[in-house]
Amino acid sequence: MNGWIHKIRVLVYALLLAASVNTAGILQMTRTGGVRAFLWLLAGTGFFLFANIVPYTGYRRSKESVGIRLRQLKRGAMLILYTGLTISVSILWWVWLGFHLALQDIKSILFYLLAILLALLGEGFLLLNGSLRLMATSVQMGIRYRVLLCLCWWIPLVNLFLFGELYVLACREFEIELEKEELNAVRKESEICHTRYPILMVHGVFFRDTRFFNYWGRIPKELMRNGATLYYGNQQSAATVEECGAELAERIRQIVSETDCGKVNIIAHSKGGLDARYAISKCGMAEYTASLTTINTPHRGCLFADYLLRKAPEGLRQFLARRYNNTLRRFGEASPDFIGAVTDLTAEKCSERNRDLPDCPEVYYQSVATSMKRAQNAGFPLNVSYRLVKRFDGENDGLVSIESALWDNVYQVLRMKRNRGLSHGDMIDLYRENIPGFDVREFYVNLVKNLKEKGY
Repeated sequence: MNGWIHKIRVLVYALLLAASVNTAGILQMTRTGGVRAFLWLLAGTGFFLFANIVPYTGYRRSKESVGIRLRQLKRGAMLILYTGLTISVSILWWVWLGFHLALQDIKSILFYLLAILLALLGEGFLLLNGSLRLMATSVQMGIRYRVLLCLCWWIPLVNLFLFGELYVLACREFEIELEKEELNAVRKESEICHTRYPILMVHGVFFRDTRFFNYWGRIPKELMRNGATLYYGNQQSAATVEECGAELAERIRQIVSETDCGKVNIIAHSKGGLDARYAISKCGMAEYTASLTTINTPHRGCLFADYLLRKAPEGLRQFLARRYNNTLRRFGEASPDFIGAVTDLTAEKCSERNRDLPDCPEVYYQSVATSMKRAQNAGFPLNVSYRLVKRFDGENDGLVSIESALWDNVYQVLRMKRNRGLSHGDMIDLYRENIPGFDVREFYVNLVKNLKEKGY
């Protein structure tokens, strides 16, 4: 019943908004003049401005329970909806008015056309208002939809389809984020992620934790909302495992010294898992590490990396290395080593390292692997590398095979039932995408919750 009431209210609101947009046409039809015309115009303009500032959304919660971003996201979506509804009403209105008005002289025709122009300007303002709100607040729109919106908003039929897609996308995002906020509010006092030892999140190759953007997307904020204490590895983005492992060891010493926490729980993604294993086994960090969880880490290397390094011309390898290293130095990297980082990901190098890096019995190890089902499951460059990795390494996440990512006796393999697989980037929320059937933020919340329950 409440759903029908909401829909009726939306339709009534849209009709009132359509009337305010078409105030000039109504005045023309009724031949209202003087004070009555002024009141009509005042009421129509007032409602139009009010609807643009605070459009009806049907959501009645307090401002405290919904953040400003979500409120503006929902209002932007509703303005898109109201634009579509009012345009439909306006078209019917102007066709009907054109048949029933005596457009016999140039004056009446010009007034009729002017009234239509004013209505179109009003509709355009509604659409612009809604679009800007969505572009400013929606995470799920991404770059693709933003570019399409800028390029195609003026193309008939195409823009109708596009705005329809954006409305559905924004409403779905609102509902998901609202459900997430309500869930966190319910379990706030439980602090299910408040582990005995703090969490140290370790990034993978060619990225940094928070220097330019958060490597882990929306995950850290979700963990902290549920009581987690977080730190970041801060090792170099591109260097050998030995160099990054030594930097990571120094970072662990710093955290333990400054906070007197005793140990840390490491959650490492991609090459970060290799760096962490080196720090634990070779740099004496076993006594300061309670657990190590590796996510999509190439423990046994990547056969396709061996192939590329063998087949790529030496000149090309050195050119790429120089360009990458020089760029990273400009951004503050101390000693970037592109070739060293890539070489350490080969199956040959990982096999040698595994013989030299035994697991430490006092540390709890676990690993996670994911699988893509087709190249379209990820954006560039994972959609390109997926086929190459599949040829050499089999089932993979776009970079790392499942066989390579699994380590020790405690592991998880995440496979989607639908065609939408989970890529290397999905596991760090790289695209900030709400994936149907998989909530990456909730995955990490449960992962840390389990560490807490095990006493770590």
